[in-house]
Amino acid sequence: MLYNEYYSQVCSVLEDVIGTQSNAIECAGKAAAECISRDGIIYVFGCGHSHIVGEDLFFRAGGLASVCAVLDADLMLHEGAEKSSCMERISGIARPIFDKHGITDNDVLIIASTSGINAVPVEMAQYAHEKGVLVIAITSSAYDDDKPHNESGKHLYECADIVIDNCVCHGDAAVQISTELPKVGPISTISSCMIAQSIMICAEEILAKQGMKPPVYMSGNIAGGRERNRALIDKYRPRIKNL
Repeated sequence: MLYNEYYSQVCSVLEDVIGTQSNAIECAGKAAAECISRDGIIYVFGCGHSHIVGEDLFFRAGGLASVCAVLDADLMLHEGAEKSSCMERISGIARPIFDKHGITDNDVLIIASTSGINAVPVEMAQYAHEKGVLVIAITSSAYDDDKPHNESGKHLYECADIVIDNCVCHGDAAVQISTELPKVGPISTISSCMIAQSIMICAEEILAKQGMKPPVYMSGNIAGGRERNRALIDKYRPRIKNL
């Protein structure tokens, strides 16, 4: 069955990421560790399905409490999938979203966008730079020759301090069912989430080696989890609006 082909394609992409992007992931992990050590917040932003990367890092067992997922309903799928796709290409939306969350130059912003060509993620990176915020981009080099859909004419990778290629193919889907149908089996969520989690693990490892205890959530379903998490929520609630 072709799901075995999908499994092979996923494994191949993840191997490509580890084989070619380890240095960039480790640089991002170092930047995240420095942010945490100065009591900053790691913000994670994406439009459409890319917002899943932020949700995957936010408020979960084994995740850092100092992570804020930047979730804007107009750019997500649950209140209108087609609308969100259209709005991602509209200039001027990024700035108020950025300002709403109070992101400062003490923080780090991770932006996930596989194509890296639409207005909102590109302008989010550009505005972050205006404010002195370090930007980490998770994107795909397969789109480097595509025409950007934004006023600056730039790709996301051109507007970030650290760029990590999720190694996903052009069009995202990787499995050919038949010559009469488009490919199926998108991989960008799996790859981008693996990269994002790897950044966090690198940061936690660096902090632990420095003798610091990174603020990690536990499962609320194991002994001591709810008590530990409550203390972390109380600490970060004033700055992380989604808590």
